[in-house]
Amino acid sequence: MSSESENTLPEPARPAVRWWPAGLILGLFVLAVLSVRLDDNRPFQQRNLATLTIALSTAGLLLLWWLLLSRTRWRLRLGGFAAVLALAGGFQAGWHFTGMSGDLVPIFEPRWNQRANPTAPPPTPGPAGPTPVAVRPDFPQFLGPDRTGILPAAGLATHWATTPPIVVWRRPVGTGWSGFAIVGQRALTQEQVGEQELVTCYALSSGELLWRHAYPARYVSPIAGDGPRATPTVVSNRVFTLGSLGQLHCVELATGKPLWSRSLTNDAGSTVPEWGFSGSPLVTDGLVLVSAGGKAGKSLLAYRANSGELVWAGGDDSAGYGSPLLLTLAGQSQVVLFNRNSVVGHDPATGRQLWRQPWGVGYPLVAMPMQVAPAQFLVSAGYNAGAELFAVQRETDGAFSVASQWKSKRLKAKFANPYVRAGFAYGLDDGILACLDLKDGTQRWKEGRHGHGQGLLVGDAFLLLAENGELLLLQPTPEGPNERGRFRVFTDKTWNPLALSGDLLLARNDREAALVRLPLTP
Repeated sequence: MSSESENTLPEPARPAVRWWPAGLILGLFVLAVLSVRLDDNRPFQQRNLATLTIALSTAGLLLLWWLLLSRTRWRLRLGGFAAVLALAGGFQAGWHFTGMSGDLVPIFEPRWNQRANPTAPPPTPGPAGPTPVAVRPDFPQFLGPDRTGILPAAGLATHWATTPPIVVWRRPVGTGWSGFAIVGQRALTQEQVGEQELVTCYALSSGELLWRHAYPARYVSPIAGDGPRATPTVVSNRVFTLGSLGQLHCVELATGKPLWSRSLTNDAGSTVPEWGFSGSPLVTDGLVLVSAGGKAGKSLLAYRANSGELVWAGGDDSAGYGSPLLLTLAGQSQVVLFNRNSVVGHDPATGRQLWRQPWGVGYPLVAMPMQVAPAQFLVSAGYNAGAELFAVQRETDGAFSVASQWKSKRLKAKFANPYVRAGFAYGLDDGILACLDLKDGTQRWKEGRHGHGQGLLVGDAFLLLAENGELLLLQPTPEGPNERGRFRVFTDKTWNPLALSGDLLLARNDREAALVRLPLTP
C-alpha cells in the first residue's frame, strides 16, 4: 500500500441540521397566535397588534436559529442572512410606512407615489358641474345642523347601477382628519401643510381655494396620522376651529381674517391628548364650548363667541376625543360629552356638571352619544367597550342620577358615528355594519365589512363612505342592510366625516377632497 493512501484519513461526518429549534419556534408561534386570536376579551385591534408582534418576534428567533443553532455550513448561514438583509433593504428602498388602518394593520405604500402639494394644482374637474338647485341646505358643523348625522330626506335616487354619482371635482388637500362644513357656496375644513395648520375655504361649485388662515402648529403620529382632527363650526359670518394642539380660532367667513384665538392648554392647564385635540367646537347661545381636559373645574370651557372671553369652566376630567353635544334629557338642556374615562352632562349656561357616569375600558372614546328617548341616551365605543343605554332621572332635590338599562358588546363604534332610528341603532361594529334592538341591546344582524369609515342618514338612505374610500348607498331596516349601490370616490384610507348639501356630497381624506353629485329621483 502506498504512503499516500496510508496518510489519507476519512473526513468526519458533518452533524445533521438541527431542525427541532425551528419546529419549536413555529409551534410556539401557532399556539401564541391562536391564544391571541381566540381571546374575545381582548379588543380586536389589540389582537391585530399582538399578532404582528408575535410574527416579528418569530421571524427574529428563526433568524437567530439559522445563524447560531442550525449547524448548516457557514456559507449557507451567511448567504441566507445576506438574502434576508437584501430583501429587507429592497423592501425599505421601494416601500415606506404611511400609517395604520382603523384595525391597527400597518399600511405600506410605494415610495414613487409622491404626495401632491395641496395648494398648488387647480382642482380636477369632473364631467359636469353641479345641478342647479334653488336653495341647498347648509351643513354648518360636524355631523350636520344638530350633530346627529341624521338629515331630512333629500330625494336621493337609489338606482346607482343605471344612474351613478358623478365626481364634479377633486383636488389635493393637506393631511388631517377634519371634515367639511358647508355654508352657501363656501366649504371649510382644516389641513396640515408642513409646519403649519390651515383653516381653508373652498368654492363649493368649483373647488377653487378662496382663502386660508395659517398658524404654526403640527401634530405628528405615525399611527394616528398627522394634522388637525376637528371639523369647523360656522355661525353667521364666523368660523370656529380647534387645532390638534389646542388652538381655538375664530375667523371671518368671507375673508378668513382672524378675529380672536385662545390656547386650551394655557386656559385649562391641560396637556395635548395622546391623539390630539379632536372635539369640534359647539356654539350655543353666543358661547363657544370646547373640551379642554383641564383639572380643577376646567374640563369643559365656554368662550364668548364675539370676543373670545372665557365665560365659564366646569368638570375635572381629562379630554376624550368626542365633540360636545347639546341634548335635552329629563327636561333639562345639557351638554353631553365623552371625556377620557366617562360620559358627563353639563349645564350649558353655567358649566356646572349635572352628572358624571364612568364609562369605557381605558381606550379612546370618540363616537357621539345618541338620544334614544326624552330621558335616555346610548353610547358606543370600540376596543371591546361595546354599547350601553343609560336613563337620566331628576331627583326631588334637583340633582340628576344616571342608571344603566342594558349593556351589549354587539355595537363597538371605534370612531364611526352610529345613528338611532325607529327603535333601532345602526352602526359599524368593529368595521362591520350591525343593527341593535334598543329594547334590550340584542343584535338583529351584522354583515358587510366596511372598515372604520363615516356615514350620514338622509331620510331612509344611509350614505356610508367606507375606510377604503368606496361610497355605499344602503337602506337599513331591522331585517337587513339593503345595499343599493357602490361608487368609488378614493383609493386611500378614509376616516374623515362627510358633509352633504342637497345633492352635493363633499368628502375628503388626508390626501384629497372630492365633490360628488348624487342622483336625484325625477
